[in-house]
Amino acid sequence: MDDKERYDRGMSKRRKVLGNAWVDKANANKTAFNAEFQEFITRYAWGEVWTRAHFDERTRRLMVLATMIALGKWDEFRMHIRAAMTEGGFSADDIKEVIIQQAIYCGVPAANHAFKEATAALAEVGK
Repeated sequence: MDDKERYDRGMSKRRKVLGNAWVDKANANKTAFNAEFQEFITRYAWGEVWTRAHFDERTRRLMVLATMIALGKWDEFRMHIRAAMTEGGFSADDIKEVIIQQAIYCGVPAANHAFKEATAALAEVGK
């Protein structure tokens, strides 16, 4: 597969996971400074990793949510909650269970903050 095919495959997956509105917004915000990075993540994060056959999309979403809690990357955490709820068929209980699981592995302070961020993200999607 060449870079063009990888990009196209990645863009398709990115749209499926995050939704057209989010991807259109990201593309509209491309500049000469960040365009190469946007193309890079589309090719590799979405076109290589998210399209691998071993894990299904739901499992990948769960892993991303758990990782964002572990790393304290709250903007990405909220974005992936919104996408999981609107594009991935997740429920608020699914999000809650991820956070409770991570309380053991990442610590109660991380989970406490994750509940705060999740509450805001769920409100944004009306759940």
